[in-house]
Amino acid sequence: MIETPVVEATLHHALAGGGDFADLFVEDRSSTSATYDDGKVEELRSGRSRGAGIRVVKGETTGFAHTTDLTGSGLVAAAEAAAAAARAGGAGTKVAPLSERPTPPRSVVTLPETVPKGHKVEMLARADEAARAASDAVSQVTASYADGRRRILVANSDGVLARDDQVRTRFAVTCVASGDTGLQTGSEAPGRTVGFEFFDDHPPEEIARVAAARAVTKLAARPAPTGKLPVVLRRGAGGVLFHEACGHGLEADLVGRDASVFRGRVGERVARPGVTLVDDGGLARDWGACVIDDEGALAQRNVLIDDGILTDYMWDLLRARRDGRASSGNGRRETYQHLPMVRMTNTYLAPGTEDPDEIIRQTPYGLYCVALGGGQVNTATGDFVFGITEAYMIEDGRLTEPVRGAQLIGNGPDALGAVDAVGTDFETWTGMCGKDGQSVPVSAGQPTLRVAELTVGGTAA
Repeated sequence: MIETPVVEATLHHALAGGGDFADLFVEDRSSTSATYDDGKVEELRSGRSRGAGIRVVKGETTGFAHTTDLTGSGLVAAAEAAAAAARAGGAGTKVAPLSERPTPPRSVVTLPETVPKGHKVEMLARADEAARAASDAVSQVTASYADGRRRILVANSDGVLARDDQVRTRFAVTCVASGDTGLQTGSEAPGRTVGFEFFDDHPPEEIARVAAARAVTKLAARPAPTGKLPVVLRRGAGGVLFHEACGHGLEADLVGRDASVFRGRVGERVARPGVTLVDDGGLARDWGACVIDDEGALAQRNVLIDDGILTDYMWDLLRARRDGRASSGNGRRETYQHLPMVRMTNTYLAPGTEDPDEIIRQTPYGLYCVALGGGQVNTATGDFVFGITEAYMIEDGRLTEPVRGAQLIGNGPDALGAVDAVGTDFETWTGMCGKDGQSVPVSAGQPTLRVAELTVGGTAA
């Protein structure tokens, strides 16, 4: 991507006017996407971008510049601009000799860029056909495909030099079903940090059938009840809830600016025994996986809540340096044009010991949530509202009728503390996480579990 002598020269220029720390982030990104709407290709797009971001830190001041000119002179100019922005002065800080950090190789069977675009469109057509064949009630189908490859190089004045090659593939289907209750929508959108072999585990027909079934099921669904109920979250379904309502509150930057309900609570019990919350960038196939983060730190498994006890936060490099500790591998950025910040990767509640079916049988009355939609969270308080896209009533310990028009309303730490049953199964959810104007790929997951009480906002009279 860039020769090591050029990298070293860039870092020396970045600190020549004085500074405590400098790093260089180089990115080469390519992508393909396609949309198939009601039997025809609506969009087929490919793109590529290359560039570098250079950061210089002096005291509490950070200077940052980015460039698409990856020549030696272009990088030096950006380094000097970042140094000037940091207002550094005095003698320069030495740059440690670069030593490349060994990283484990990624296993990608088929790079999506080697697959003809016509074959990708064929996958969309197969999904469209399968969704329509699932039910005569399906009146509209939209399928989309996306792949991306992101190659990065990270180097800094501490002597770190590391690289990663991230390949992701995702497929989504949205169906509209028509019936006596009007129009109902269902969707499914898995993604993995893998190549085109993604479809070995996720055939387009299977994704389409799940989306169609969700839409059709809602046609016969009754309005959801309102009130405080036990809620059983199917494996994977509640991952986004705990990601938003708890995970963000465990990011060190939010903790540092007093925007987290978990501030100052390390060592305290925040959940019942048996509840363990982990962030793990090393889950190789999951959507938020990486070998290194965007500051060159190796991805690792970070236990945030261990058996109910809050043990640590997530850290990026600069906040970790200021605290005299190591980064947790959670420094991430959207592109080379952005500064890194503390971000989640693959965040999940670890599996427990209880049979998932038994959790339902031991719930006399409640709500069984299969899939959540969008929501809102206040990280300072943990209060949340999430829409439910697929749910069923639990009556006398068994699943009965589907319900629609429901929301989950509550507080993240309270919900975490109310988890009273944790299953042995596990699944993750794929998504894009937004924070301070930046969006990065993440996954969130959990086993089947029961929250003893949550407020359900329904539409039943």
